[in-house]
Amino acid sequence: MIPSARNILDARILIVDDQPANVSLLEDMLGTAGYTRVCSTTDPTEVCALDQQTPFDLILLDLHMPVMDGFEVMEQLQETHVNDYLPVLVITAQPGHKVRALQAGAKDFVSKPFDLLELKTRIHNLLLVRLLYQQLDRHNHDLEQQVLARTAELRDSEARYKALTELSTDWHWEQNQAGEFTRVSGPVLEILGLTADAKVLEAAVEATHPDSAACPTDQHGWNIAERADLQARISSRNPFLDVLLTRTMPNGLIQQYRVSGTPVLDGQCNFLGYRGFGVEVQAGVLRAGPA
Repeated sequence: MIPSARNILDARILIVDDQPANVSLLEDMLGTAGYTRVCSTTDPTEVCALDQQTPFDLILLDLHMPVMDGFEVMEQLQETHVNDYLPVLVITAQPGHKVRALQAGAKDFVSKPFDLLELKTRIHNLLLVRLLYQQLDRHNHDLEQQVLARTAELRDSEARYKALTELSTDWHWEQNQAGEFTRVSGPVLEILGLTADAKVLEAAVEATHPDSAACPTDQHGWNIAERADLQARISSRNPFLDVLLTRTMPNGLIQQYRVSGTPVLDGQCNFLGYRGFGVEVQAGVLRAGPA
């Protein structure tokens, strides 16, 4: 949104000049133009303290002053405006100082004797840029707060999801972007038909079950078609829900599991990893023999 004329006229302006006559001339010009919040000082050593009390939207700064010149004033202002917009318009009788003043941080330059219309136009334009900069800064701050709030919500949701998964499932696993297992709970390898060749997976299994032996990797008894379908779903990193997995034990007992998986995404929908869980829905049911 473009700042209104009222916003520009309400901007805080500081006049800095050791000559009272010059200060009066600038105050009259700004007052006639409609600016309502104009301050002034003939002591350049006061500028930083005044600006720290209530930052100014524009400082009209004379370069040639005793005790402290305009360059020294800008140097002090730079210390309190780190990574910030330094709203200084330099006024001097030495046009040769233009480049040095701009390098010191000034945003514009007017030579004495100045044209009142030109000076008013430059002041208006600088204030417009200053207010737009402030709007952008507030907008960025609001966005940062929204991102922080959303991140906190996602972390809370993630923690609740993990807690719910652990309570409501028989086993679960987590993988990173590279597909490496970072967390394993229960006989995941045996059920999914995966191998334990990855060191990170072995470490995860050992950390979860330090007293357990290595997970078996053969597929004896598992429904081959169901197992292949499940492995394809996991490899694709797409979400799936309640995929059936059946195993027939050597003694004729049938075990059935339902497996679900989902990708893990951040707030910008970037892929972070994958997680899954499963529950046993039929344990030890004897297959019916021939009549």
